[in-house]
Amino acid sequence: MLRLAANDALILVDVQNDFLPGGRLGVADGDAVVPLLNRYVAHFRAAGLPIVATRDWHPTGHCSFAAQGGPWPEHCVADSPGAAFAAGLELPGDALIISKADTVEADAYSGFQDTDLAEQLRKQGVTRLFIGGLATDYCVLNTVSDALAADFEVILLVDAVRAVDVEPGDGARAIDEMRAKGATTITVEDIQP
Repeated sequence: MLRLAANDALILVDVQNDFLPGGRLGVADGDAVVPLLNRYVAHFRAAGLPIVATRDWHPTGHCSFAAQGGPWPEHCVADSPGAAFAAGLELPGDALIISKADTVEADAYSGFQDTDLAEQLRKQGVTRLFIGGLATDYCVLNTVSDALAADFEVILLVDAVRAVDVEPGDGARAIDEMRAKGATTITVEDIQP
């Protein structure tokens, strides 16, 4: 069992409509992370600890879109229904929202890339991050990798991530890579209330 501490924060990665089944870039079983993440949110709220939600917040014509030569269909256009957080996600009103890849010319798979997330966490005394969301093999992998590179301790919420799996097994390989870089893994059952 793991007890939450005063230096902990929860990061929910890109739990947005376009990444849920039926969305423009839907992740298979992506909606399954929502009730699990809500349980983590409840633990962090009860402990009075910071909760962060990252989101793709792309302008029209973003460089990652296929029409602009990028690898993905148009998705998570700022202020569109697809960019909204999943309706069932119980995000507290005081959660820190980090928008990424919000200029036409730059993409970002990590919540730390071209944002002030690391600085905001450090100001709050955070040293250990609990990270889950979508998708394991892209934005979760990159957010975890950047967090570790910035000297945060990282705990991957292995029950509350789902992968795109462009190539079969990408998600499992991403989890192995995150562990190899120093992340540890837990499930919500491992948190001591």
